[in-house]
Amino acid sequence: MNNRQACISIRNVSKSFGKHQVLYDITLDIKEGEIFGLLGPSGAGKTTLVKQLSGLDIPTSGENYVLQGKMPDLKLITRIGYMAQSDALYDDLTAKENLQFFASLYGIKRAKQSKRIKEVMELVQLSNDLSKLVSNYSGGMKRRLSLAIALLHEPEILILDEPTVGIDPVLRKNIWQAFYELKQQGKTLIVTTHVMDEAEKCDRLGLIRDGKLIAVGTPEELKRETNSISIEDAFLVYGGAH
Repeated sequence: MNNRQACISIRNVSKSFGKHQVLYDITLDIKEGEIFGLLGPSGAGKTTLVKQLSGLDIPTSGENYVLQGKMPDLKLITRIGYMAQSDALYDDLTAKENLQFFASLYGIKRAKQSKRIKEVMELVQLSNDLSKLVSNYSGGMKRRLSLAIALLHEPEILILDEPTVGIDPVLRKNIWQAFYELKQQGKTLIVTTHVMDEAEKCDRLGLIRDGKLIAVGTPEELKRETNSISIEDAFLVYGGAH
């Protein structure tokens, strides 16, 4: 892992909305082919940070580099798959129609579309629900369809904001299995979460609290450095030290 180069570099990034500062001077490198977790409570600034990495927002100060290019960059955005916290789906269309719409947006040729749609729906285990209206999908199914859409154009980097919220434990396990498979293919995944057992599944973690990056390391390193038996305990130690 250590000899892999960084595919994302965050340099002294701060963000304010009016007088309200949300991120404070964050500097972080994320390496090619790792699952990097951003762990922190709701409102910590995780979503604000990943929106910048996906090109949907800009920092007030500092710079974000993705695949060696400064964000936001339209050419780079096509190499990123982004799954937002709220599902951006068309309820009055079927799952297949949603996928076809986004495939066209991504510029996937018609001949290749059906193959990719089949592959991503198998990955998220929704193959039998392709022709179902999205309005008839459960919350967990919508999350999985959003993941399928983020994967359609075979991006090099996947940015997933709370990807398993509302998904039952068995399916969550399956989705993490899909994440590992994507990692095996050389993809880089950034996953935001506030679920501690998910944090343990990441290669490395950035702990975020009140807009500040308070620690970075593998789950084992973070636990060892704080003499903790769980990531939750480690987070409390780092958070208390601040």
